[in-house]
Amino acid sequence: MRDLLGEVDVTGAYGVQERLIAERVARGARAVGRKIGLTSAAVQAQLGVDQPDFGTLLDSMLVQPGTPVPAGRLLQPRIEAEIAFVLSGDLDIAHPTLDEVAAAIGGAHAALEIVDSRIAGWDIRITDTVADNASSGLFVLGESAVGLDQLRPVESVMEMTRDGVVVSTGTGAACLGDPLLAVQWLARTAAALGRPLRAGEIVLSGALGPMVPVTPGEAYTARISGLGEVHASFAEGRP
Repeated sequence: MRDLLGEVDVTGAYGVQERLIAERVARGARAVGRKIGLTSAAVQAQLGVDQPDFGTLLDSMLVQPGTPVPAGRLLQPRIEAEIAFVLSGDLDIAHPTLDEVAAAIGGAHAALEIVDSRIAGWDIRITDTVADNASSGLFVLGESAVGLDQLRPVESVMEMTRDGVVVSTGTGAACLGDPLLAVQWLARTAAALGRPLRAGEIVLSGALGPMVPVTPGEAYTARISGLGEVHASFAEGRP
């Protein structure tokens, strides 16, 4: 897309993304939330970009715990551990405070996001990834929900393993300084684009540490303090 839009027309890239999502919804998909991408300095460095972005989560992207991801479902998947929030209220004002953001959150889950890209070799710029629905692929939610009265997301500590071997670590502070700040950024940006956040939406708040290329046939577990575990496995075969 950068060959058509250039590398700075982020608003135009969101227009492409909105058209893409509208076509998928017209074919039967249902929007269930948003994902925030590029919130971790480590991930920004991995991909050579310098700002966050967001995309739309569809019901077809949700993987049920214990269900292996089929080989060939994605092109060049990578996996990252995150905190997911479920909204209990709308966030449709232009400049919500952090207290207003927290008040609109009904609960938090440990989550794994399996990102993907249509751009060969992940050679992306910000306009490429925004147009490609923020490089969304699939996601898995941990089964237990925790209220913010029992959790300070900024203090969460994450460890992700592949078949028992640690492959990524991080903290809540790695996600734009605080996952709640990431949700605040999303609320402001989405409202400015005329796509405000609504009650019931799932929000993947962004990676807590470096993303890891997926190895077919292996299983991944993220442990996030205060939230427990979430698991994803991948069938044998070529991605």
